Amino acid sequence: MTDPTPYGKAPAHTALWAELRRGLAPWTGLAVAVTVLVPLWGKAPQWQGSWGETQSQLHSAAALLAGPLVAAAACRQGGREHRRRTAELLLSVPRSRLAQATTAATPIALWAAAGYLFALAVAFAATAPYAGAGSPSVSIVATDLGFLLSIGFVGFVVGRLVRWRLIAPLLAVCAYVGLGFPDYLDSETRFLSPAHEVMLGGSVPVWWYAPVLLTWTGCIAVTALLAYAARRRFLAIAPLVLAITAGTLVVHTGADLFRDDPAMTRRVCSKSGPGTPQICVNASDAPVLPQMSEALKGMFSRLEGVPGAPVRYVDNGSGPKDGEAALAYVRRGWGITRNRLTDPHQYVQDTALGLVNHDCSAGPGEKGRKEDERMARTTDAVITWLSGEDSLRYPDSRRLARLEAMPDAERKVWLGRFLAVPANCTPSEVPVL
Repeated sequence: MTDPTPYGKAPAHTALWAELRRGLAPWTGLAVAVTVLVPLWGKAPQWQGSWGETQSQLHSAAALLAGPLVAAAACRQGGREHRRRTAELLLSVPRSRLAQATTAATPIALWAAAGYLFALAVAFAATAPYAGAGSPSVSIVATDLGFLLSIGFVGFVVGRLVRWRLIAPLLAVCAYVGLGFPDYLDSETRFLSPAHEVMLGGSVPVWWYAPVLLTWTGCIAVTALLAYAARRRFLAIAPLVLAITAGTLVVHTGADLFRDDPAMTRRVCSKSGPGTPQICVNASDAPVLPQMSEALKGMFSRLEGVPGAPVRYVDNGSGPKDGEAALAYVRRGWGITRNRLTDPHQYVQDTALGLVNHDCSAGPGEKGRKEDERMARTTDAVITWLSGEDSLRYPDSRRLARLEAMPDAERKVWLGRFLAVPANCTPSEVPVL
């Protein structure tokens, strides 16, 4: 049977399949997955339970850590023929220089993308059981994948052009610095960096974010590849013009590339009842709402019947209005881990502190210091009584004993006067305890 393939010219897909199965490419995919997952594992309490935080951490690890790794791996792949002293042999191969370069560089890029997708699947699987409002952003996934593919081809071209053996690690260092440095700039050019830190906890990219960013990074890679390997190198002008156009649009838009996430601005509130104020939190924290209500139950019962006591408690992002008070500030990794309050007692104390804390100062001098001390001890006694916890600052407070010894009706009147003290006050406005 006659072989239909001309002698010395194997099908392109056969060569690509061989490159995909062996050599540096499969190890690159494994290295990318490990490089992305290890930092995420160490910060799991900060992102697990929030789609936005999960993708923010994934984006930073993929761009700033995996990106330089892929560039170095592709660079080493590009310099393989120089190290093996077989570069001259490629001149006798019937396939074009562009086809040879694409076949050799594609496996690195594809395995890098596979490693990222594996890390993405693991992170999303860890987040899904605890996720509140919102959903993953397809645009961020697409731009991260496009960046890893693009930097792979750029690294390959560098490896083909530079024969120095240490160029791969040097390229990784330069890529890390080049990707991370723009974040320290105040200029809108920082948005050109694929590693620019994105805050997806409360925002989402605009609908055209992915096409423009993919054009920016992808056309840079195509320009480098065509300028190196194309028979008609002037063809590289077209993708270069597209890259400049996309980059100009990114810089011109700047921070407006992201808008508020409607799902994250929605508030979820608990049911209110007699003696039970309503609690309103961001929709992403809705799974924690029952535990918050349970933790604050004791404080609410102590405030029942107190004149001027809040009828609603809202998270810090809402901004309390008349009749409302701010809840203690908590977020994923700082107060909330896997939809659980890490320290309910501290949460109650911080909420009580926000309710009764006043910016009162009697001024300098001995008399002023004594008045400031009195106000501090009075505030601490109120916080301790409301929270039901022991005071760490004044463990043997006589003022707390006085507050506890008051008749219930008298204590409610006194607490009402204390809550009515304005935020900016004078010592005479603070009732004596």
